Amino acid sequence: MNYVVLMESIVKIIAIICGIGLPILIVWLDNRKIINETNQRTQIVLAAIEKNSETDVEDLLKKMTPQKKLLKEKLLTKLLWGSIFTIFGLAIYIAVLIYNIFVGGFDRDMFIGLSFAAVPSLGIGLAFLINYLVGRKVLKKEMEAEQAKLLEQS
Repeated sequence: MNYVVLMESIVKIIAIICGIGLPILIVWLDNRKIINETNQRTQIVLAAIEKNSETDVEDLLKKMTPQKKLLKEKLLTKLLWGSIFTIFGLAIYIAVLIYNIFVGGFDRDMFIGLSFAAVPSLGIGLAFLINYLVGRKVLKKEMEAEQAKLLEQS
């Protein structure tokens, strides 16, 4: 058997596994995690009801639910990802510039190749940063109300 054909077949099989099998596995594992968390909550509530029939189930379920992210946390996450992507894109262009200065001459192929990584990274980073800045301005009152609500609860 020809080794080239064998290697091409192996590469195709790996590509199919990565393209089809891996996403299916990820979705299945995520669904299993959600089902297990729900079953655990159900068991805890049933045990609490068995031990004390006067238990307030609604209050217990509120305490067991995971906390939602605050608006400020969501905005700071956008700031973080925006900074990471923007710095990554700029770093690629700076690396190309330094390479061209020290090696001498402009390498067009390298510039074009690295631009395929730098331009989308810069675009995504700037979009996140703009989203952060606009969100901070628009959601200022909501964040203050959310902060006041948290202070009341504690």
